[in-house]
Amino acid sequence: MAKNKRVEQVAEEIKTILSNAIQFEIQDPRLGFVTLTSVNVSPDLYHANINVSVMGDDTARKDSLATLDRAKGFLRRELGQQMKLRAVPELHFHLDVTIDTRQYMDTLFNQVDEERRVNPPKLDDE
Repeated sequence: MAKNKRVEQVAEEIKTILSNAIQFEIQDPRLGFVTLTSVNVSPDLYHANINVSVMGDDTARKDSLATLDRAKGFLRRELGQQMKLRAVPELHFHLDVTIDTRQYMDTLFNQVDEERRVNPPKLDDE
C-alpha cells in the first residue's frame, strides 16, 4: 500500500511542476491553452502518462501536443531539478477528450429536454 501512495505522491508532484512549467516557462506560440487533467506514473517511476486537455479545434490540439513532445527534454530537466528521484520518468503526453465528450453529452441532453418541452410525451391514460 505504501508503494501506491508513493506513486500517487510522485504523480501529483509531477502534475504540479509540469503545470507550472507549461504555463510560465514554455513560450512557444503554437502551445494553446493546455490543462493537465491527470498524471499516471508506472510503479517503477520510469514512465509518466500525462493526459492533457487543449482548448480549440483539432489543429490547435495537434499543435499543442507536438509542442509538448518537442519540450519533453526541457520538462524532464525541470522535473529533475525540482524532484528527488533516482531517475526522471519518460514523459508521454496524451489528449484527454473527456471534457469534449461531456460537452457533447450535455448538448444531446439539452436537445432531448427541449424536444420534451415542445412535444411532451403522451401518457397511456390520454
